[in-house]
Amino acid sequence: MHETWLGPLRPPRGAPRDASLAAEARVTEHPLSARAAPRPAGRRRLQRPELNYVGRRPERAAADLLSALGANLDHEQLRETPRRMIDAYAELLTQQPFRATTFPNDDGYDELVLVRAIPFHSLCMHHMLPFHGTAHIGYLPGERIVGLSKLARVVEQFARDLQLQERLTTQIAGWVQEHLKPKGVGVVLEAEHLCMSLQGVQKFGATTVTSALHGLIRDDPRTRQEFLALTTRSGT
Repeated sequence: MHETWLGPLRPPRGAPRDASLAAEARVTEHPLSARAAPRPAGRRRLQRPELNYVGRRPERAAADLLSALGANLDHEQLRETPRRMIDAYAELLTQQPFRATTFPNDDGYDELVLVRAIPFHSLCMHHMLPFHGTAHIGYLPGERIVGLSKLARVVEQFARDLQLQERLTTQIAGWVQEHLKPKGVGVVLEAEHLCMSLQGVQKFGATTVTSALHGLIRDDPRTRQEFLALTTRSGT
């Protein structure tokens, strides 16, 4: 069994497991949160993105934006909105650390492994509006295989960022390629972008599809066709 730590808090090389668990129990104040509270020992800490507000508190920056949009922050329903905004964005941009456990492919399995329809949501880096959809991840095993739930974790990890769908697709495929060294990797993302649905052209329901293919899934026509057929097959 092989474990790879994926997340902002990585145990030092060679550190015993007890040391890494102790490190996970340490608490760091959330730089974006107005209410950082200690977490119970044993729970992994969450590190929030470091945003630069040039000396302002994040809540003040959010309040300035709302005021510029005409909001009356003295209204009872709006008084806590700047804090709620910051807490919401901090949650959306928090990457959850995890250990990506891989195993030797002792049985020599050499057919496609495919996890379909993994739900995800992310924030468009151009408009700060959400896009959401499903991810399909497949690979042709080499010497190692991965716990299937970890593929969903990888999607979640990279989606919690200011993102482009194209970038998200290649990041997921790159992670699988790097950590498993498979014979082939395929990733397809299908998503609706609210920056296209709610503003601009306002085409509600339009879906964007992106793909990243490597190795035999890209180069072998039969394997490529099989992968794409499986990812486009309707659910149920």
